[in-house]
Amino acid sequence: MGKAVPQNIKSKANVLLQTYPDQVSADFELNKKFVDSIGMPLSSTQRNLVAGFLTRKKAKAKKQ
Repeated sequence: MGKAVPQNIKSKANVLLQTYPDQVSADFELNKKFVDSIGMPLSSTQRNLVAGFLTRKKAKAKKQ
Protein backbone atom coordinates (compact mmCIF):
# COMPACT_ATOMS: atom_id res chain seq x y z
CA MET A 1 0.00 0.00 0.00
CA GLY A 2 1.27 3.42 -0.89
CA LYS A 3 0.95 6.68 0.95
CA ALA A 4 -2.40 8.38 0.58
CA VAL A 5 -1.88 12.02 -0.41
CA PRO A 6 -4.95 14.25 -0.74
CA GLN A 7 -5.70 15.63 -4.20
CA ASN A 8 -5.42 19.27 -3.07
CA ILE A 9 -1.86 18.63 -1.84
CA LYS A 10 -0.92 16.92 -5.10
CA SER A 11 -2.33 19.73 -7.22
CA LYS A 12 -0.51 22.45 -5.23
CA ALA A 13 2.74 20.49 -5.41
CA ASN A 14 2.39 19.89 -9.14
CA VAL A 15 1.78 23.61 -9.76
CA LEU A 16 4.92 24.45 -7.78
CA LEU A 17 6.91 21.80 -9.64
CA GLN A 18 5.83 23.17 -13.03
CA THR A 19 6.33 26.81 -12.05
CA TYR A 20 9.64 26.47 -10.18
CA PRO A 21 11.36 23.29 -11.46
CA ASP A 22 14.88 24.53 -10.63
CA GLN A 23 14.12 25.50 -7.03
CA VAL A 24 12.63 22.15 -6.00
CA SER A 25 15.17 19.64 -4.72
CA ALA A 26 15.27 16.09 -3.36
CA ASP A 27 15.89 17.43 0.17
CA PHE A 28 12.84 17.78 2.42
CA GLU A 29 14.20 20.63 4.55
CA LEU A 30 15.07 22.74 1.51
CA ASN A 31 11.64 22.11 0.00
CA LYS A 32 9.98 23.05 3.29
CA LYS A 33 11.83 26.39 3.33
CA PHE A 34 11.01 26.91 -0.35
CA VAL A 35 7.27 26.32 0.17
CA ASP A 36 7.39 28.70 3.15
CA SER A 37 9.10 31.39 1.07
CA ILE A 38 6.51 31.21 -1.75
CA GLY A 39 3.87 32.67 0.55
CA MET A 40 1.11 30.16 -0.13
CA PRO A 41 -1.55 30.23 2.61
CA LEU A 42 -0.82 26.78 4.06
CA SER A 43 -0.86 25.43 7.58
CA SER A 44 2.33 23.81 8.82
CA THR A 45 0.86 20.33 8.25
CA GLN A 46 -0.11 21.18 4.68
CA ARG A 47 3.30 22.76 4.06
CA ASN A 48 5.01 19.58 5.22
CA LEU A 49 2.76 17.41 3.04
CA VAL A 50 3.48 19.55 -0.03
CA ALA A 51 7.22 19.55 0.71
CA GLY A 52 7.22 15.78 1.23
CA PHE A 53 5.32 15.15 -1.99
CA LEU A 54 7.73 17.41 -3.90
CA THR A 55 10.66 15.54 -2.38
CA ARG A 56 9.27 12.15 -3.40
CA LYS A 57 8.50 13.30 -6.95
CA LYS A 58 11.96 14.85 -7.41
CA ALA A 59 13.75 11.81 -5.96
CA LYS A 60 11.72 9.47 -8.17
CA ALA A 61 12.55 11.57 -11.24
CA LYS A 62 16.28 11.39 -10.43
CA LYS A 63 16.17 7.58 -10.24
CA GLN A 64 14.82 7.26 -13.77
